Amino acid sequence: MSPLSPLSYERLCAEIVTQTGLLRSCIQGADLTLPVPSCPGWNVGQLLRHLGGGHRWVEETVRTRAQQPLADDHFRDLTAYTNEDPDVLGPWLDEGAARLADTLRAAGPDALVWTPVPGGSVAFFARRFAHETAIHRADATLALGAEFTLEEEVARDAVDEWMELGSLPMHFDIHPWMRELLGPGRTLHFHATDTAPEASAEWVVDLTGEAITWRRTHEKATVAVRGPLTGLLLVLYRRRPARSEGIEVIGDVELLDFWLERVGFG
Repeated sequence: MSPLSPLSYERLCAEIVTQTGLLRSCIQGADLTLPVPSCPGWNVGQLLRHLGGGHRWVEETVRTRAQQPLADDHFRDLTAYTNEDPDVLGPWLDEGAARLADTLRAAGPDALVWTPVPGGSVAFFARRFAHETAIHRADATLALGAEFTLEEEVARDAVDEWMELGSLPMHFDIHPWMRELLGPGRTLHFHATDTAPEASAEWVVDLTGEAITWRRTHEKATVAVRGPLTGLLLVLYRRRPARSEGIEVIGDVELLDFWLERVGFG
């Protein structure tokens, strides 16, 4: 089991390939010059070059057991990729995802490597890029006008990971203005309405102390957000507005907006 994830390490490695395959099927015959509203300034082809470049960057990081971040300009500057061909891009995406999964498996979850957050093990990258791939699949799918769905246990773990990363104490050192989130009476409750009762799919974010904390529970909060699990995930990632069809917001909407703006990433 990957640290902090109920999904097995093997499942996370496999999910990188699975999500990439689903993404490839979505882009077959598609116009990759369409803009991606959730990633302003990119079209679909550029988004996919970014994702495939990220796969290759992590693969090299893990394979070489890098102890400092490798240069990542090759998937940040996307000006050369404005007119991509899905017949070329699809196999390239599959190749990068497969290589990354194979390298992660060969390394094992406990191998030490540089990570952008405390921890320093390969397990971080398996989980991060399983969900990174899923979210960018959502970006492309929605930009192409199709419906995005995600398996329940994967979506639940993606929310857990988002909560964990968004509450890391290191954020206060990097972005001191995040401390402005803290204050009395500031709690947020997220409740998935389409999961089985025995499958815990409720989260509370607590901003009332000296740090951001979260827990899986059902309790009253200053603001509550209710909706399908995948919809909640997309709200957290700011891929869809909180006040949109199928999502219900009850309570202090301004607190929700403030929190999403300050902790947004991805």
